[in-house]
Amino acid sequence: MAHNLEIINGEASMFYLNDLPWHGLGQKLDSPATSKEAIQAAKLDWTVEKQQLYLPNQEPAHNTFATLRTDSNKILGIVGSSYTPLQNSEAFEFFDSIVGKNNAIYHTAGALLEGKVVWILAKLPGEIRVTNDDITEKYLLLSNSHDGASAVQIKFTPIRVVCNNTLTLAFADQQYLSVYHQKDIKARLNDVPKILNIVNKRYSEIEESFKALLNVQMTDITLKKYLEDIFPDPKNRKDPKLYEYEIAKAKSNRVWAKYFFENGVGNDLSGVSGSLWAAYNGVTELIDHKITKQSQDRKLNTIWFGDGAVVKAKAYKAAVELLEG
Repeated sequence: MAHNLEIINGEASMFYLNDLPWHGLGQKLDSPATSKEAIQAAKLDWTVEKQQLYLPNQEPAHNTFATLRTDSNKILGIVGSSYTPLQNSEAFEFFDSIVGKNNAIYHTAGALLEGKVVWILAKLPGEIRVTNDDITEKYLLLSNSHDGASAVQIKFTPIRVVCNNTLTLAFADQQYLSVYHQKDIKARLNDVPKILNIVNKRYSEIEESFKALLNVQMTDITLKKYLEDIFPDPKNRKDPKLYEYEIAKAKSNRVWAKYFFENGVGNDLSGVSGSLWAAYNGVTELIDHKITKQSQDRKLNTIWFGDGAVVKAKAYKAAVELLEG
């Protein structure tokens, strides 16, 4: 199966800190890296240029440029005149500025799709102690697209220690904080106080919501409704075979999510069992450790950026709506 991760000289363009992570990929570091060390360890010390494209008659193509990796001369994407590249070093420096230099721990970083997407996972100071034995560590995930397909994105990705579930959360009404590759991208990224205020405020809200989820005991009825909101039956009946497949898939997901609600790692802890917090983590465990059976790099791509991330954000939103309803 083809890799999403970039492979350079037989090694993944990626690093990880300390213990081997679930994805088992990249170069191991034994001590926290500075932003410069992280870039080198993840083999991200290359730059991107925007170059004009030309028509066969040598006339410049209107509003059409290529983004080019200067180390390999690979074209990463086709963009318009307003697109402004953000170099990997600038993205890392931006993370330094958010949490304070040497305060964040760069946990892992890497490149996907030959460098079209670069990502950095930084562990922030402090933790969320849902119960004495149930701790969630605070992380931010930054991704930067060099192909024009997406904006610079910052996602909250707290990780529940007991089960290593990645809890993909939303920035209020959107799934991530985004900054588009416009001419003012560096100015917008340099508005650190505003972004830092958003991060701190949102993590305070997340901590409150996690503890509130813990205080709601699920019944058969509320659990059924919660899982049906996340994994609803399909509405499209035009293709009977596809409809039957999607019905079976939705039902299977609900059955497995209920299983992990009852038997998932950490869901038997004192005060956790039977709670909405356990139901939410039943879904995240299903996505992270059951559904995604692809190669490890594809799994990483799915649970951080793809369908898995969407489902987990939906599960959190549905849980908060249950609180408010």
